[in-house]
Amino acid sequence: MAIGFIKRSWQVLWLRLLRPNHYRIAAGLFILGTALGTTLSSAQAQEINVGVAGLFPPNKVLLSMDGQTKVVAVGSSLNGVKVISVEESGATLEINGRKEFVSMGSHYAAIAGRGSDSANAKSITLSADARGHFFATGTINGGYMQFLVDTGASSIALGIEDARRLGIKLDPSRVGYSNTANGVTAVYKVTLTEVNVEGIVLYGIEAVVLENMHGMALLGMSFLNRMDMKRDGQTMTLTKRY
Repeated sequence: MAIGFIKRSWQVLWLRLLRPNHYRIAAGLFILGTALGTTLSSAQAQEINVGVAGLFPPNKVLLSMDGQTKVVAVGSSLNGVKVISVEESGATLEINGRKEFVSMGSHYAAIAGRGSDSANAKSITLSADARGHFFATGTINGGYMQFLVDTGASSIALGIEDARRLGIKLDPSRVGYSNTANGVTAVYKVTLTEVNVEGIVLYGIEAVVLENMHGMALLGMSFLNRMDMKRDGQTMTLTKRY
């Protein structure tokens, strides 16, 4: 009994002597882990900004990124950005694991390492054409669409042929009529499930469908009023606010 008591007493004594060291080691590891985590988070928070400076469809694109400009072939990458395809109007790039279409003369900016959450901190830069118009490429409800930026339009506007192609249902109870340069036309109010403009994605956006409208869609204020818009000469930067 006495021997057992002595053994237990020594065990308790050793634990008391060692425990502070264990605490110090654990605390040191915790601090080191926190520092490493902070460093990794800072590295992951670096911004990705890539622009399409030239097109050589269907195989190559001239990318501008991190102060360098380089011709990149389909299937190859530049600083983690992979070229998926090249078309006449732009290129599809894989950025943060997502496929994004970037049109000629435009830039795509996102926070690295945030995956799908990068859309919460995203901006694009558009270049004006010779007449000062800004064009963009994207999708409506997943279908390809070209846009003309129009701050004078109260909402996104598209033609009835595009609406049918995109599978947008027109409700006869939400139709009105408007006088246009081409005469009186039917105007349908619709809600677009998803609008993607150069990688900036918004949901539940109000729009109108015009019976006699043809060509590209107008990117109006139902989309633009959720952006911070900055005009600098021949460029316009749109930054998503919410």
